[in-house]
Amino acid sequence: QVQLVESGGGLVQAGGSLRLSCAASGRTFRNYNAGWFRQAPGKEREFVAGISWSGDSTDYADSVSGRFTISRDNARSTMYLQMNDLYLEDTAVYYCAANNSFYVSRDVNEYEYWGQGSQVTVSS
Repeated sequence: QVQLVESGGGLVQAGGSLRLSCAASGRTFRNYNAGWFRQAPGKEREFVAGISWSGDSTDYADSVSGRFTISRDNARSTMYLQMNDLYLEDTAVYYCAANNSFYVSRDVNEYEYWGQGSQVTVSS
């Protein structure tokens, strides 16, 4: 089992920045690929960014590419999502997730472990 806890969400004006953190405990986090997803009211949960267990490989949704950066510190069992130039449409609950597949996946169904979510609200 891997337990994940997100932090760092909040209210920010459009164009601003936030950094989300995902602290892992339980089994060794460095053994897992991981990712960030988000879910806006009335919408399905969608992929935002993913990172391999080593941190060498990353993937981004087109909607956030160039604005968001995913990273991880395996020594601290923590993953991050730096969000810059935030748009109104970035408003959502953000979830971190982990899986032990062989690749970084965009499929929500391939992730075994999930955090409880952190609200990000972007205002005009």
